[in-house]
Amino acid sequence: QVQLVESGGGLVQAGGSLRLSCAASGRTFSNYAMGWFRQAPGKEREFVVCINWNGSTTLYAASVKGRFTISRDNAKNTVYLQMNSLKPEDTAVYYCAARNSGSRYITDRENNFGSWGQGTQVTVSS
Repeated sequence: QVQLVESGGGLVQAGGSLRLSCAASGRTFSNYAMGWFRQAPGKEREFVVCINWNGSTTLYAASVKGRFTISRDNAKNTVYLQMNSLKPEDTAVYYCAARNSGSRYITDRENNFGSWGQGTQVTVSS
């Protein structure tokens, strides 16, 4: 399994922006799709966005479409989540996830992701 480490979380005021990063180990980063999920206090983990193996296709949850942007830099083994116009409802632990090698295409199903980071806290204040 690929090792994933998220960073960039923190406290931000509503309407502000934050960029999360997910650094992946291994030498086959470009072989698999990447995604972001989040889990708010007292709630189940939910899908946020997924990007395919070469960044040509993305899938966003309706709740973040138009505000969040996922991107990847395969040369740096890194995927990013740019979060703009943040709302208090965006407060959650954000998890980076990777599909298994050979699974290159977008999906919103948690079970299709085999590797997970430790999570990074995002808190949006009113």
